[in-house]
Amino acid sequence: MAEFTMELNDEQKEVRDWLHGFAADVIRPAAAEWDEREETPWPVIQEAAKVGIYSLDFYAQQYFDPTGLGIPMAMEELFWGDAGIALSIVGTGLAAVGVLANGTEEQIGTWIPQMYGDQNDVKVAAFCSSEPDAGSDVASMRTRAVYDEAKDEWVINGTKTWATNGGIAGVHVVVAVVDPELGSKGHASFIVPPGTAGLSQGQKFKKHGIRASHTAEVVLDNVRVPGSCLLGGKEKLDARLARAREKAKATGGERMKNAAMATFEASRPAVGAMAVGTARAAYEVALDYARTREQFGRPIIDNQGVAFQLADMRTQIDAARLLVWRASWMAVNGKPFTAAEGSMSKLFASETAKKVTAQAVQILGGNGYTRDYPVERMHRDSAIYTIFEGTSEIQRLVIARTLAGMPIR
Repeated sequence: MAEFTMELNDEQKEVRDWLHGFAADVIRPAAAEWDEREETPWPVIQEAAKVGIYSLDFYAQQYFDPTGLGIPMAMEELFWGDAGIALSIVGTGLAAVGVLANGTEEQIGTWIPQMYGDQNDVKVAAFCSSEPDAGSDVASMRTRAVYDEAKDEWVINGTKTWATNGGIAGVHVVVAVVDPELGSKGHASFIVPPGTAGLSQGQKFKKHGIRASHTAEVVLDNVRVPGSCLLGGKEKLDARLARAREKAKATGGERMKNAAMATFEASRPAVGAMAVGTARAAYEVALDYARTREQFGRPIIDNQGVAFQLADMRTQIDAARLLVWRASWMAVNGKPFTAAEGSMSKLFASETAKKVTAQAVQILGGNGYTRDYPVERMHRDSAIYTIFEGTSEIQRLVIARTLAGMPIR
């Protein structure tokens, strides 16, 4: 087990500087264009693949970093560049985490490489959990998967929404209900391979922020996938459902974690790191502006009203990073989240990003409200962190339930 430390080792510093350079030289110059176009920045993803950032090997190295700091460090630097483009680069990772969290070794080896493609033919993947009537309330999920024993196939029907890369992905990971009577315990995750009949893109959403990231509905109409596409396998699923049925009888239907929640728990500190990157970027713009912008014959940073805001911004960013790094280290080293530390990290970092980017706009004044300066875009982008992969309200609920040891509603 690696000791917790706030000091990056030489290898980590080298990776950080490499990522920062890519974010500064490739992502930032393209950010405004792709935000306006509201399209997937395929050329930037291609460049990331060419240098090795958009690849299974790179994310595996960071994921298995024994300090736990590889992934949050990478997320912070890429999202410092631009949130929309960075999400297009790392969005496939959520689907990959879904397979890593729930799949067999054979499934991991088969499907994750296909999610990325290669530098000459890049692919993206999508994780599909939310539905029009089931966002935070995963127990209300309606997408249904029924097993056709004669053909050893699963038949999936339903509509997913808010899916990053939904419809344009090669591989889709879909969470569906296999036993409606078990509520959230009756869910399972499935691989839908490229070109599978019956899967189509529904509405593409026009968003407030992260507009370079593709978000859409995914419609599943009698989608048939082989039995081998059930993540974890049917034997494991049957055993889990049997235990759930027994527990449901004993507890009167108490909810338990499911495949989707396992994926979200693994990714929450990473989302916190994304928020830290956006907040840090806005803070740096505001700091530089305050040092150079003069009013009444002196730089505006000479005014306590501005200087104190910057002091608070930096303090909140550093505190958010500490929470993210702690949770990431705990997760990698098998430390239980006895106080919902993963949710703490996402909650605080997400709220910090919204607050810091808003303060950056205020410090820049009228300039901050225009698209001539990046803080306007950063402020729009920051709103998503308190919404996706568990809203701030859900994070507070998770923390409160963990602390109280009872199902607070």
